[in-house]
Amino acid sequence: MKIGVLCYPTYGGSGVVATELGKAMAQRGHEVHFINYQLPVRLQGNGYSPGIYFHEVVVPDYPLFAHSPWTLALAGRLVHVAQEYGLDVIHAHYAVPHALAAVLARDIVGKIGVVTTLHGTDITLVGKEPDLLEVTRHGIQRSDVATAVSHFLAQETRNQLGVEKDIQTVYNFVDLEQYQRCPNKLSLGQDEAVLIHISNFRPVKRLEDVIRVFAGVRRQRRAVLLLVGDGPQRCAAQTLARELGVQEDVKFMGQEQSIVPLLSAADLLLLPSAKESFGLVALEAMACGVPVVGSAAGGLPEVVGEAGGILCPVGDVEAMTKAALSILADLAPWRRGSRRQAQLFSHTRWVDEYEQIYRQVSL
Repeated sequence: MKIGVLCYPTYGGSGVVATELGKAMAQRGHEVHFINYQLPVRLQGNGYSPGIYFHEVVVPDYPLFAHSPWTLALAGRLVHVAQEYGLDVIHAHYAVPHALAAVLARDIVGKIGVVTTLHGTDITLVGKEPDLLEVTRHGIQRSDVATAVSHFLAQETRNQLGVEKDIQTVYNFVDLEQYQRCPNKLSLGQDEAVLIHISNFRPVKRLEDVIRVFAGVRRQRRAVLLLVGDGPQRCAAQTLARELGVQEDVKFMGQEQSIVPLLSAADLLLLPSAKESFGLVALEAMACGVPVVGSAAGGLPEVVGEAGGILCPVGDVEAMTKAALSILADLAPWRRGSRRQAQLFSHTRWVDEYEQIYRQVSL
């Protein structure tokens, strides 16, 4: 099959999943075409990959356009790629604006299957905007198949957007061969617990709660906190760490593409988000034998289960601190349990599911 992929090319979970899925499909012998304004992060620096192609979208610059017509430019480039390469299916990751661009391209070219995967804030935040709700719903309704990364998100889409179309739950996945614990080469954790948080530091991630939970743990035992990523809450987190007297033990690592070495040095992932439609970082952590302490929010309970960690009410710093100390006091069974939980989300199983959907819509 020839597959067109629309996704955000940044560090976010939707772009990561879209890229890893495209790579897996190429390894299975399919032809995969990424259409975007830049090469996705997970493809950068990899050199030539057989079966994978990238097509840059150039937005027209015209004085009458107060804002660049990105969606139209994306749809137009997609039309050209579909016609030139004979695409069988377009997979739109993140409804806004990719589903609409995919549907528009299909309406122009014809005989192309459209699969839209909903990832989270495209529904719970962006898609709920009054001026975007109707067009977001239209893009989902007009897709041949719509999927969501958790049962929670599928139900949220029906509730918030009034979508009547059947939405299949197809979970995110992890390559268990790539994501597994490796020798700790970071010289961390010799005499101290290593806690880690990985995100884009947006308010929804509740980074200050991460600092507060860590400070509670630090009062009871030696520990260090690795903060991986960057974003708008960084300064507030630094200020709070100073106020709580733990700034020397909080390490801001910046954005990292290769997180397996960092996860392999960690004992516990903190993820106290206000909402997570899936929580890909939790899955990647569990695959590396790192249990999770976080919020019982959104799709996280589906991912973490009972074996992968302990989830608490959003904002309950005291409960999360107690949970973290409990896990750290007897880490070995939690390491085994988290890896076992991650095996439910093996990339083989869920890539198979997507491949079956592609065949269904391309007939």
